This record gives sequence, structure tokens and C-alpha cells, in this order.
Amino acid sequence: MSKIKITGKYTIPPGPEWIHNAVFYQIYPQTFYDSNGDGIGDLQGIIEKLDYVKSLGVDGIWINPFFASPFYDAGYDISDYTQVAPRYGTNEDAKRLFDEAHQRGLKVLFDFVASYTSIEHPWFKASCKQEKNPYSNWYIWTESTWEPAPEAFKDKFIQGYARRDGQFMRNFYRCQPALNFGFANSRRPWQLPMDHPDMLALREELIKVVRFWMDMGADGFRADMAGALVKSENIEGDDQFFRTQ
Repeated sequence: MSKIKITGKYTIPPGPEWIHNAVFYQIYPQTFYDSNGDGIGDLQGIIEKLDYVKSLGVDGIWINPFFASPFYDAGYDISDYTQVAPRYGTNEDAKRLFDEAHQRGLKVLFDFVASYTSIEHPWFKASCKQEKNPYSNWYIWTESTWEPAPEAFKDKFIQGYARRDGQFMRNFYRCQPALNFGFANSRRPWQLPMDHPDMLALREELIKVVRFWMDMGADGFRADMAGALVKSENIEGDDQFFRTQ
């Protein structure tokens, strides 16, 4: 397989051939089709409309987040990456959706929110504890609740949320704490490098999530807010949040 050059140092495979010309139909489950009359769209509703979607001439569907969530941000605040939200159905419904789509020659992509979770996610709840544990560094915390936040992302930090002595970084709303993939240029104690063991452990766990859904039948995923995965600082020394390396 040929490679696509991303920088002078790294290359990645270009992916399957079909992805380069495929046309996708975006479906937000909650507002698409309600199959049981509870006022909320669901996965069964998508299944029932697959023939219609196929008739549009598209190659596949892109489904916005359908995972367990408190729904403070329309399901983008995920509390369990491997469980379908009850309002949408079950994991068995997701498997059937993938199978039914494939029978019609349709690919299925799911929206993978990898740069943050919900404050209700068990990982974040563990990270909030003052005692060190395997999840302490899976989110971005400063060393102290009273430490001044870096100027460029001072509005990104939340103070006083947990008994842990530190401020956590949000990615969007305050209910969406940023997962910690490390900093390209680390200059403060809490700015862990990208090859830190805890960062590598987090990445491996998220890879398991992707494998879980693709083993079930999904064909791929769309990474939400991919530009926020790696934090960096520019050469002038000013902090910069949305910059990939």
C-alpha cells in the first residue's frame, strides 16, 4: 500500500480505496426517525429508512454519536464509549444496523469523539480523585487549583470542580474535560510529553474502542475535534491550544 506524507517525518497509509470518492449521508439519530413513538429517533428508525437512504444514491451513512451520555451536549459528551445510549436502542441494534446497511451496499461510519469525554465518564471521575491512580493523567490538570492558567487558554480551565488540587482543561463546554494526549512542547510540569506512559495507555484504550465497533461491523469513523488531540506551544513562547504537530 502506498503512503501519504504528512510531514517530513511521518507517513500514514491512505486508507481503503472506497473512502476517497464515497458520498455519505449524515444522520443524527435523535432527530432522524422515531420507530417507537417516544419522541426520540433511534437506531431501529435508521434501519427502517435504509432503503430510502440507499435510493438517494449515496455510498454510506455517517452517524453522529450514539453512545451512552448524559446529553448535556447532544450526545457529544460520552460517558461510555462501548454502550449505545438507551434512548437509541442497544448494542444489538447497532450490530443489526451495520448488517442491514451492508446488505444494501452501504458503508457505516460512526462519530468518534476522541478528544474529550463527559464529566460523567468513569475515567474522569477517577481522575478527579486526589489520590494517584491509573486515570490521574488521562485528563489535563494543572498542579494547583490556584495556579494561574496559561494566558492563551486561561478560559479553557475549570477551577473548584473536584477535591483534587488542580484545574482541569475543557475542550468545549465545561461538561467536556479534555483527554490528555500530551504536549508537543512541554514546558510546565503538568504538560506531559506525548510519549509519556499514561498518554500511550490512553491511546491504546481508545484504539480498543475503535476495534470494538469495527469488529461489530462499522466501516470506519470520523474523529471529532481532531485538531485538539495534541497540544503545543509556538516558537515565540505563547501558548497555543489548537495546533497539531
